[in-house]
Amino acid sequence: MSYHIVDMTDPAEPEPVVLAKHAKNLLRFLHLLPARMSSHDNTRSTIVFFAVCGLDVLNSLHLISPELRKDIINWTYGGLVTPRDNEKRCGGFMGCRAMLPQTKDAGVLECMRAYQWGHLAMTYTSIAVLATLGDDLSRLNRQSIVQGVAAVQHADGSFSASIDGSENDMRFVYCAATICHMLDCWEGVNKDAMFQFIMRSLRYDYGFSQELEGEAHGGTTFCALAALELSGQLHRLDEATVERIKRWLVFRQMDGFQGRPNKPVDTCYSFWIGAALCILNGFELTDYAQNREYIISTQNGLIGGFAKWPKATPDPFHTYLGLCGLAFIGEPGLNAVMPSLNISMAAYTHLNQLHERWRANNGLTHELTQLKLTVGSGAEAGTKTTSSSSLISAQ
Repeated sequence: MSYHIVDMTDPAEPEPVVLAKHAKNLLRFLHLLPARMSSHDNTRSTIVFFAVCGLDVLNSLHLISPELRKDIINWTYGGLVTPRDNEKRCGGFMGCRAMLPQTKDAGVLECMRAYQWGHLAMTYTSIAVLATLGDDLSRLNRQSIVQGVAAVQHADGSFSASIDGSENDMRFVYCAATICHMLDCWEGVNKDAMFQFIMRSLRYDYGFSQELEGEAHGGTTFCALAALELSGQLHRLDEATVERIKRWLVFRQMDGFQGRPNKPVDTCYSFWIGAALCILNGFELTDYAQNREYIISTQNGLIGGFAKWPKATPDPFHTYLGLCGLAFIGEPGLNAVMPSLNISMAAYTHLNQLHERWRANNGLTHELTQLKLTVGSGAEAGTKTTSSSSLISAQ
């Protein structure tokens, strides 16, 4: 006798997103990392970014206890580098704590300072994590960090990741723009040179390359467009150019999205391409159902998480960007995402509130400075008048 298993599921009903399992998956990465991720030790800040911001998009930040939230914030600030007056302008966040030896030896600590400098990608993700967790960023010296950003800008308008030992390309142009935008400060950064570098990276097919004379790529096209939007320069693209960029982006959809022509689709490009189209107000040109079907095909229904391809191992990077891709198509249960900053709209709203507070304080500081100058001038004038009076006897 043979037994046949009858599938009672409705084939027309779309497979659900296992939101709770994705939340548990990301929360797990805040406590323990698998051995296979040991090579990412120097970029721990990005893993924290994917986990925390992913929980935010999942509307599950409440799973992070108050104590853990405080620990994450303190750990993040532990990587902050604030240079002294006699040191290079290298402010920002480090990606790990390898350059912070656990010793009280003053000589060793002083020696290690030469190797402590901010990294643009780690600085971007660290500030994003702090904003997502509701921190007021009061422990940051915003001017010092932006000076560090300006210090790694090259004459051609591009940026390096750090002051030493780094390539310079579109990835770090994007990171520089996010940092300056989030800190509401562009002091010393040449935005026009940035624009010129971005436009020189526009290829014949109207995608943007990572570096000059490179191949157009979905990730760097997002970086270019987001940097233009965050720096207030997106309007400098003429209408014909925008339409041709949209065309290049839309053509990246097979079912999911690919990063380059003739390449396989990958979950992460549902964000990179999707966000780029959102910036250009062209996301509605895509096939939502096909996009969702591909992302769901990479979902691990047992332990949660998304992978780059079906039946591959899920990881925090593809999990977060897969969730963002689903958020763009309005997946129920997910919070909206601010495309160019790659954080939730709730975190972006918090940042805007901080900006208003900083601007108000700057206005008050300016008024107080002017008042002091006015009072000081009056007092000085009064002193001169009194001392020259014939009613005061000379000593």
